[in-house]
Amino acid sequence: MIHIEHLSKTYRGGVRALNDINLTIPLGLYGLLGPNGAGKTSLMRILATLLEPTGGQVTVFGHDAAREPGAIRRLLGYLPQEFGAYPTLTVTEYLDYMAILSGVADRYQRVNEVLELVRLTDKRHARTRALSGGMRRRLGLAQALLADPRLLIVDEPTAGLDPEERVNLRNLLADLALERVVLLSTHIVEDVAQVAPSLAVLRRGELLYAGPVSDLIRRAEGQVWSALVDDATAAALRSRHALVGAVRTAEGQQVRVVAPEPPVPGAAPVTPTLEDGYVALMGGERS
Repeated sequence: MIHIEHLSKTYRGGVRALNDINLTIPLGLYGLLGPNGAGKTSLMRILATLLEPTGGQVTVFGHDAAREPGAIRRLLGYLPQEFGAYPTLTVTEYLDYMAILSGVADRYQRVNEVLELVRLTDKRHARTRALSGGMRRRLGLAQALLADPRLLIVDEPTAGLDPEERVNLRNLLADLALERVVLLSTHIVEDVAQVAPSLAVLRRGELLYAGPVSDLIRRAEGQVWSALVDDATAAALRSRHALVGAVRTAEGQQVRVVAPEPPVPGAAPVTPTLEDGYVALMGGERS
């Protein structure tokens, strides 16, 4: 479990990335959602002891991040958004090298285990430069799992992946969360909606929401509408409200709008999704 109390981070020049964040992250898969620049990466780098906070306290499984960073690193697996592997090494060579750096005792066995976990056993002799984008993300996850961490932090793990790879990676993270804390940071609402029971939402360094996904969805009840409109009306709605979706049909555009009242005559209320709840929380701002 992770406890964050009054956490703040200000960079040189007075840029405030995090402002008085108070958050508890339980065992299981936890979503960290927000637009680019919300402070998600700063928060994760502080949890990974790669960045020192300006103020506040972080405790990871009883270890204080300021006083015991080494203890936290021994419990940690981290997959940053920008992951790079040595291009001339094979998959097995790269993981074996990372296992040495991580102090993994039985390297051969553990490398085989993580290769099986991330479904890369058949690519064990391939050069890392020859892997597809999805395979490289799985390789990054494999290196993060080498030391069997109690805390696994993954930053934008599905960015740039095709739909099938995104689903596979999300499902793998959900399975891994049965035995550890998995912190999934993303600006893609669907990634959180499909696998995380709880989440936190950041915007401009502020914590806007922390709690169950279901509660955030309920916040949008009575504020989500569907209507069939012409192009001019759709454009007008787009300028006044948050259009979550617009599908062109032979009769016009079927729009989905987040608004406190029916945006046009005849608009029908619809059941909200997490994206609707997120948009409502953000005041119409989408990631």
